[in-house]
Amino acid sequence: MNYLAHAWLARHSDDAILGAILGDFVFGQSALQDWPPAVRAEIVRHRRIDQYTDAHPAVVAARGLFDAAGLRRYAGIVLDVYFDHCLARGWVRWNDAPLGDFTARVYRVLDAHREALPPRLQAIAPRMAAHDWLGSYAQRGNVDHAVRGIATRLSRNGDKLVACLDVLRVEETAIDAAFGAFFPDLVHAAARMRP
Repeated sequence: MNYLAHAWLARHSDDAILGAILGDFVFGQSALQDWPPAVRAEIVRHRRIDQYTDAHPAVVAARGLFDAAGLRRYAGIVLDVYFDHCLARGWVRWNDAPLGDFTARVYRVLDAHREALPPRLQAIAPRMAAHDWLGSYAQRGNVDHAVRGIATRLSRNGDKLVACLDVLRVEETAIDAAFGAFFPDLVHAAARMRP
């Protein structure tokens, strides 16, 4: 899952939202000690959610749709971004409050902790808020834009990540169905992972 889904799964507290976002920026066991227990617990939960996601049969099958093009290795990144699109696009199914209210909360949490954020997140967070990255996932075109941006930050094979967008367009209906099968399971599993 990508930023929006991780933050949404951690919506029970601001510390949890912070930890959910930090999960992509804090690595290893020793780095966990830099954070308070509630944040630390959500970083660990983020990692478990990623493992659950990667192993879920619907996600495994969706990654398999990229095999013929030789792009399975890069499919997970594209699926993470696309699944955030599916969540944002169907937001009213999962939430009573508007998407904009939730994304504003996430940006406030990041801003309130900006001095403590790891350098890479410290650099990204203001752009994330200024361009409403999380809310922008509701528009399909922003999936392509986000993937192209990620590709520019890869040290190599960014072109292969961008090539995944062609497969995504062809297989979008099947990938939508994969999200529909997978996400309710994830919601239940993630709730059981809470400390």
